[in-house]
Amino acid sequence: MLIQKIVEELRDIPEDKLAEIYDIIHYFRLGLDRETPQPLTVSTIKPRTPGLLTGKLSDAFFEPLPEEELQQWE
Repeated sequence: MLIQKIVEELRDIPEDKLAEIYDIIHYFRLGLDRETPQPLTVSTIKPRTPGLLTGKLSDAFFEPLPEEELQQWE
């Protein structure tokens, strides 16, 4: 049965990652529960205007981030 396969896969996921999996499943299910889904159409999405910001990026922008900064993104 498919549910058993899903449970088996969940057993191999590290404990600290289970909250992410729960969120995915929960919000996916909530999306299924919506009575009238309203997908965005091309006409409702306003196109972005490139080049709104002026100026130049310094070379520091392209340097690797410090380790402490990278850890905050994990």
